[in-house]
Amino acid sequence: MSLVIGIDARAAAEVPAGRGRYVRELLRALAQLPEAEEVRFELWARERWPEATLDERFAWRLVGLPDPAWHLAVALRAGGEAFLSTNSYLTAWATRVPTVVVVYDLVAFVPGGAAAAQQRAARIERATISPALRRARALACISQATRDELEARFPRARGKSHTIPLAAASPPHPPVALDPALGLGERPFVLAVGTLEPRKNLERLIAAWTRLPARLRAEHTLALVGPRGWQDDAILTAAHEHGARLLGRVDDAQLQALYAGCAAFAYPSLHEGFGLPVLEAMAAGAPVLTSAASSLPEVAGDAALLIDPRDTAAIATGLQRLLTEPGLADGLRAKGRQRARAFSWERTARETLGLLTAQASTRA
Repeated sequence: MSLVIGIDARAAAEVPAGRGRYVRELLRALAQLPEAEEVRFELWARERWPEATLDERFAWRLVGLPDPAWHLAVALRAGGEAFLSTNSYLTAWATRVPTVVVVYDLVAFVPGGAAAAQQRAARIERATISPALRRARALACISQATRDELEARFPRARGKSHTIPLAAASPPHPPVALDPALGLGERPFVLAVGTLEPRKNLERLIAAWTRLPARLRAEHTLALVGPRGWQDDAILTAAHEHGARLLGRVDDAQLQALYAGCAAFAYPSLHEGFGLPVLEAMAAGAPVLTSAASSLPEVAGDAALLIDPRDTAAIATGLQRLLTEPGLADGLRAKGRQRARAFSWERTARETLGLLTAQASTRA
């Protein structure tokens, strides 16, 4: 009899980036994993994600309820030998099979980590995490930094938390051409990727941009990719005032083309659970500047320029070095590609499946 594992797969169809990317890449990798050939997966969601590489081992179980009713309904219906909770702590409250909870970050506990519009979600996360940690058989943290932060705040997580890092998708072959409609073909550009919100530190990045010599700014474009978020008025104002290009959300193919084509990639985020754009940019060959904070040094290693994200002058100096210092950008491109190869979605899938299988074997 084959092992049956349930997965909260809502984010695959519902969330374009972040958790959605995690779930989509995890499912793709599980589909290719030799260890999963005898495993059946029940994918719980509100709508299907139409992915051709998922075969008959993956069965969609659709529940058309809003939150929080969805969590209770799925928790009570999910059978099999184990369950992977990827999108909420609440589901683990009521599951009746051994449950592994994915922990992405602890942003809800960071002062100023959420604006008023997101305070409800942050309050829910703070209220639901403790019972979930108590009931979960295991916790899959996406970085060692997240695991350390979790265990420091919730000592009960020690002994059941595990670090399972993410990975970057392989750049497309052949490379996709940059869409002329983006308007970036006329001169080199510095790229930043992320939701327009304070945590991504984009206002400080734009301020650092204004400190660059006028010649450099005239020869380059600062391009910001990502949807509007919360408390983004100051970011929008600064972008318009200083000529930064706001590209909004782009599809995965164009994002890869942007990574591959940029003169430098800047990711001075204040707090990250992992920092997947850093790894994606390095995999595509971009020279990277990022923060010496939270999980980002863990991801970047020695393959990026690390700066204090709260020091505007340091960000400006790093950008200027990437754009002018002979050999620096090319050296980081080579190091970045090598660093990115140390991470793989195959590894993520294998370790996640191993964790689920281990919990299933202990089911009473």
